[in-house]
Amino acid sequence: MSNQPVITRFAPSPTGQMHVGNLRTALHNWLLAQRHGGQFWLRMDDTDAQRSTEEYAASIRTDLQWLGLVPAGEKKQSDRFALYEEHFTRLAAEGRVYPCYETSQELDLKRKVQLGRGLPPVYDRAALTLTDAEKAALEAEGIAPHWRFKLDHDTPIHWADMVRGEQNFDPKLLSDPVIRRADGSWLYMLPSVIDDIDMGITHIVRGEDHVSNTAAQIQMFAALGADAPSFAHEALLVGTEGKLSKRLGSIGIDSFREAGMEPISLIALLARIGTSDPVIPVTELSPLIETFDFAHFGRAPARFDEQELAMLNQKILHLLDFTAVQSRLPHGMTEAAWHAIRPNIATVAQAAGWWAVVTGPLSVPAVAEDDRDFIAKAKEILTTLTFGDDVWKQLTSALKEQTGRKGKALFLPLRRALTAQDHGPDMSEFLPLIGQEQALERLQAALS
Repeated sequence: MSNQPVITRFAPSPTGQMHVGNLRTALHNWLLAQRHGGQFWLRMDDTDAQRSTEEYAASIRTDLQWLGLVPAGEKKQSDRFALYEEHFTRLAAEGRVYPCYETSQELDLKRKVQLGRGLPPVYDRAALTLTDAEKAALEAEGIAPHWRFKLDHDTPIHWADMVRGEQNFDPKLLSDPVIRRADGSWLYMLPSVIDDIDMGITHIVRGEDHVSNTAAQIQMFAALGADAPSFAHEALLVGTEGKLSKRLGSIGIDSFREAGMEPISLIALLARIGTSDPVIPVTELSPLIETFDFAHFGRAPARFDEQELAMLNQKILHLLDFTAVQSRLPHGMTEAAWHAIRPNIATVAQAAGWWAVVTGPLSVPAVAEDDRDFIAKAKEILTTLTFGDDVWKQLTSALKEQTGRKGKALFLPLRRALTAQDHGPDMSEFLPLIGQEQALERLQAALS
């Protein structure tokens, strides 16, 4: 990679919520910039005025903020129409964009005829043969033109893709891309190139479905007198069904937030799937940044599994320090309580349930008849013990010695009487949190 500062961008259309496929693109652009001490920009590609909303734009910003992918700044395409017009006028004067008058139905018929003859469905450039008089006549009939960028058929297209390797396209096999609709509104292709030049974008990371777009856009960069950025076209994200499921394609990032997923869990998974690097639980981003390298990316689809995410989230949660979660824990919950409880929860929100077991009040089930003498003996012994960190060990050792019980018969009745649960945190950590007075009350309640 050159010494030029790395500048990347995430360019979503604010026409819906951000989903995991969008997030993966944003993350990899962010990681690349971070890896090389560069900048990551957010650009709202909001040229579709009918579908773009500020509500969706705000949700994208919120999602990026939650994930910690903070951009260096933000641009909006809707603020930049004058710039597009300026470059469009120049390209039209140079003959690199031209008006076309076919209807969508006529273009569809042309494609069907070409496919029927075994030919690629490439636009035939019929509009270039129209005379000025013929164009005037069409416009007099109320037919407004759409506009295409004229590819240079004599200049082969090639680039070294950071994921796919050497890419070569014959421009004769590509349709001149439509860049502007008949109503004057802009399509994606040309404004994106103009913005990338104006913003100084050096690297573009996006899905492999954009490869043919890149081929055409490389000539647009040249027509505008600019060098093309470096490109990385990633294999697309798929679900466990083998394709990006309707669920993953429509579910917003906010749903993962509402489900209690840690943002770093999503990042840790999406940073590594589709690469030769293992997915590992991390509590900070530096290991992901330091190892991020497109040389590790494969061509096979990256499989996103929500169960894998849930398992990774749980592993990461069990590594998080108290300070990382303190603001989200119940009032009064201590560091000792967090360390005791965290191995038994899948989300931070679940800590509240176990803290309620500690603090009470608790409805303790009546002890089984066979266990009454045992629980009574436990209460008797507990009154004599110093309530320190080793109180559980002292209690169970004394009970084992005096009753002969061991294993499940020893531990389960005690856990039930003290927590009203059959499973849960390690009692050696949990019992000191409950405290002697409350523990004795619960043992008595189990005997009542």
